[in-house]
Amino acid sequence: MIAVIQRVSESSVKIEGKVKSEIGIGLMILLGIEDADNQEDINWLSKKIVNLRIFPDENGVMNRSVLEVGGEILLISQFTLHASTKKGNRPSYIKAAKPDFAIPMYEKMISALENELGKSIGTGEFGADMKVSLINDGPVTIVIDSKNKV
Repeated sequence: MIAVIQRVSESSVKIEGKVKSEIGIGLMILLGIEDADNQEDINWLSKKIVNLRIFPDENGVMNRSVLEVGGEILLISQFTLHASTKKGNRPSYIKAAKPDFAIPMYEKMISALENELGKSIGTGEFGADMKVSLINDGPVTIVIDSKNKV
């Protein structure tokens, strides 16, 4: 799994012109799922995300997690994170998981993040044409690949 994590002051996702989810201070996460992903990736990544110390403390040092600041999470599935651009100019998405595998994995990640955070999170809609808005705070953007744990 690849997660692009952005610290935001606000973020929202619209589908067909209607707001599906919106958050205030927290994390907007783009999640790419591949066939090699499993429950271990979900467990490791959800813990890593919720405990990632990228929010400022009283001294302005990035030393607090989304959990510690009482922030929110917006999780958006994005298969294009697994694009291969090695050949030609048209990206290949062969490494990205197909919906029959990716949807249940996405739903498990939602549950894992909610369990770690202790509250519901905002989501997009798998496979939908989504319009994602955010105000990146900092900006702070972190990319984590669960296959690079060590």
